[in-house]
Amino acid sequence: MSSKNIALITGGAQGIGFACAEALAADGAQIVIADVNGEGAIAAAAKLGGKGYACDMANSKAVLALFDKIEAEVGTVSILVNNAGIAAPGDFLELPLEQFTDVIGVNLIGTFVATQRAAKAMVAKGIKGAVVNMSSINAQVAIPAIAAYCASKGGVMQLTKSAALALAPHGIRVNAVGPGSIDTAMMAGVNADPNAMKMVMSRTPMGRVGNPREIGDVVAFLASDKASYITGETIYADGGRLGMNYTC
Repeated sequence: MSSKNIALITGGAQGIGFACAEALAADGAQIVIADVNGEGAIAAAAKLGGKGYACDMANSKAVLALFDKIEAEVGTVSILVNNAGIAAPGDFLELPLEQFTDVIGVNLIGTFVATQRAAKAMVAKGIKGAVVNMSSINAQVAIPAIAAYCASKGGVMQLTKSAALALAPHGIRVNAVGPGSIDTAMMAGVNADPNAMKMVMSRTPMGRVGNPREIGDVVAFLASDKASYITGETIYADGGRLGMNYTC
């Protein structure tokens, strides 16, 4: 990977997003982090010698303005990691439509808008870049309490395939990563509850949760020339979860 690559990671202020930024920085990319927490994005990017910006991925105009700023101040994005995401858990029968659309807005529509805008710039500049979307095992298996999240990640999986087909003639690859149970702030409650952790481990053949850098390394691989003949795929980094059809 050339140091000339400019990598934009959305939702990169912490957790899996920041781990992706670290892995890409280690491969020589110039890091740009966008996050709804603008101060967090700036601080996280500074650790890697990059730039941070505030951006709500549910706001399409803000996403387009973000790319304008990056192009004016840093350069054209050649690696895009669509990591920003929210879940909004709740009972299916009581879930407000507004919460459902909020999740779709960030996780799916935001991913589409960013991918389309990044791809337009890459095509205009003749850049054979890479897009890596953050999907989930919940693109394949469902949890009733996070219906919107599951729907959004299934959409991300199909968007990844469609974008890959559309952009392949331009030399732009589009792939996704589908994490299983990863040790992030979102799992803090599970980690603190022995019974909840026992349930997670019962459906994880490798017998442990993953760490964010393990996801970041898969993202960095898909963004690199080592994955030069891979496009339209989702790699599930889940400790073997999807291969199981029973729990002990």
